[in-house]
Amino acid sequence: MAFKFEKLEIWQQSVDYVDLAYDLAGALPKLERYNLSDQLRRAATSVSLNIAEGSTGQTDKEQSRFLGIALRSLLETVACIHIIKRRKYCKTDEEKERLSTLYQEANHLAARIQAMRNSLSNHVGEEKTDYLVDD
Repeated sequence: MAFKFEKLEIWQQSVDYVDLAYDLAGALPKLERYNLSDQLRRAATSVSLNIAEGSTGQTDKEQSRFLGIALRSLLETVACIHIIKRRKYCKTDEEKERLSTLYQEANHLAARIQAMRNSLSNHVGEEKTDYLVDD
């Protein structure tokens, strides 16, 4: 027997995102161990946890609220990515590739969370909020 959220592709993708974030956080300098590394891990983990929590036995409105929290946590990881890039913490090609992959996956996951949230908003009459900007 599985929990409802375990079957959601968006939740599975969010767990993959946690793995990517942990890999990158583990490569950051030791001086960031209790700051940026921990914050990146917590924010990435929060995405997955809020998708799971919001999917089980909730109304559409409540699920939409949890997806909003998940999306904001995801945006927090994007801010961490920018700080990491700006501080030039990624030295090797492999670390730079991890950073780039994490950013790309954040975009994909944000689009999916937003789409799911917007589809729920259609049912509950909430105003749609766009967190992404087209380049």
